[in-house]
Amino acid sequence: MILSQSEQESLCLYVANQLNAFFPDENPVLPKFLLSFLSQTLERVEYCFSHIADRYFFDGNNVLFSHLHGDQYGMFLYFFANSLYRKGEDTSICSKLFALNKMLHGIDAFYEVELPDVFRWVHPLGTVLGRGNYCDYFLVYQRCGIGSNKNIYPRLGKFCSLHPGSSILGNCIIGDHCELGAGALLLDQSLEESILYVGVPGNFRKIRREANTSYWRNIPAQ
Repeated sequence: MILSQSEQESLCLYVANQLNAFFPDENPVLPKFLLSFLSQTLERVEYCFSHIADRYFFDGNNVLFSHLHGDQYGMFLYFFANSLYRKGEDTSICSKLFALNKMLHGIDAFYEVELPDVFRWVHPLGTVLGRGNYCDYFLVYQRCGIGSNKNIYPRLGKFCSLHPGSSILGNCIIGDHCELGAGALLLDQSLEESILYVGVPGNFRKIRREANTSYWRNIPAQ
């Protein structure tokens, strides 16, 4: 993977400087501490990005990661916070990484939420990803939501896409290759595979669609 910063130490210093500037408490984040977890985080980033069919993520020969590409950096910050959390590290640092992601990119993806190994955010301003059950090849745009109703969360299949302003809430089981159209709200309702759902409760349509995998590469044979 080609990094926009030539040295991993430089990337850790960059992240630490941001965290300490925005959250200047009595426990500054040390670049050396971040460095000890960076390799694992970058492995997750590389695996995820290697499946995204976009020239900014893969140039035909190499996986690319730029700290100045907002979607990429936001995904990196999620992976970083979640990797620290999985290792049982200081949750105050996880919280700072989570808060930094909200400040910079306007996305709420808590470090305890287990997003899949392969996902993509597309300028996800105003998106909130709650404690649902996610599968690989998850695509989400701006102003989207995954959340609970009566403390029950959705379960998503593979190749699910949420288009701008759409949400899935509550007791929903979503089949593979499903999409929510712009502004759609799915509440306590399940979808069989390969469905485009448009509308809101009481006024919606379910449209059968062919599977679309054009956003992705390195897809395993079914």
